[in-house]
Amino acid sequence: MTTPDAAERWREEAQRAVARMTNFAALALNPWPSAVGSTPREEIYRKGKAVLYRYASARTQRTPVLFVPNLGLSRPYIFDLRPGASFIEYMTRQGFDFYLLDWGFFGPEDRALTVERCLTGVLPRVIGRVLDRSDAGRLALIGYCMGGTLAAAYLGMEPDAPVSTFINMAGPIDFSRAGLFGSWLSREHFDVDRVVDTFGELPVELVRIGMQLLKPTMELTSRLNLWWNLGDGEYVEGYKALSQWANDYRPMPGEFFREWVKAYYQDNGLLRGSLRYGGRPVRLKEIRIPVLVVGAKQDHIVPAACARALGEVVGSREREYVELPGGHISLIAGRSAPVHCWPRIAAWLAAQAGSDEVRRG
Repeated sequence: MTTPDAAERWREEAQRAVARMTNFAALALNPWPSAVGSTPREEIYRKGKAVLYRYASARTQRTPVLFVPNLGLSRPYIFDLRPGASFIEYMTRQGFDFYLLDWGFFGPEDRALTVERCLTGVLPRVIGRVLDRSDAGRLALIGYCMGGTLAAAYLGMEPDAPVSTFINMAGPIDFSRAGLFGSWLSREHFDVDRVVDTFGELPVELVRIGMQLLKPTMELTSRLNLWWNLGDGEYVEGYKALSQWANDYRPMPGEFFREWVKAYYQDNGLLRGSLRYGGRPVRLKEIRIPVLVVGAKQDHIVPAACARALGEVVGSREREYVELPGGHISLIAGRSAPVHCWPRIAAWLAAQAGSDEVRRG
């Protein structure tokens, strides 16, 4: 005879089976997410391909925050993936006056774009627009991945820039500890001149192949996790959004990519202090504002030690390093990010804003 407990378990399993089949059918018929990048925002500045966005918030935190992502390769909506799973949404709900620099969607016409133009032209103009719009004297700067590297280079070149604090989130600094990417892009294994001279840019196909080779089991693991969570509608929607982003690669301008590989990966020029932009040297030791470096324990794109190096070379008295669970993407956009990463970032910025007020007072 069937016991009441057994009958209840059968009913629960039947409900899960129905949910799995319903979600599977919905996924097959409509693989696209319902919404990405939905946090309200306004465009406040555009120059060439670069666009600066300001997000709606109560703005109870006095210091504005400028977020700098990578240039090319992927789209910045990963930081505002979907409601309830958005770093930007979280920060605006904490009262931060939040700004995002979108470097733009580049094409063949942008092949001459250089790192120097980004650091001496685009970034300082964007910082000026943030300060004008927020009516603030200084801002907090957050850089993620390549954006952290570019922000660090800018601050090393402009140590007196109107920036009060800096957070480097998984941005490579010591390229001698750059893991597999460092090996693949070394002079012995990679002829960047041939790639750029042939294609005029870093093609999307090479980006996709590189990501697949970096972690060959990633797609299989992702699909297995989807299967086990197929009865969870929220998980399926998150999978659809992340899958769309993960396959939405973008090319990188040729001259920028040439310099990125040679000066950063092959020469380790940022750490060695051999870079110059606009006639000015880039010296990380000249950065003296409070610095927080965030690494990810399972990061196979930017190993934690590669990012951690920033805290070892800056001249800041207030510098902190924190290593959080997760990989390069899940650090800021995974299911554990709202638990481990986002609150840490928000709390550190709020504390530094209060300290800055005391210092200036």
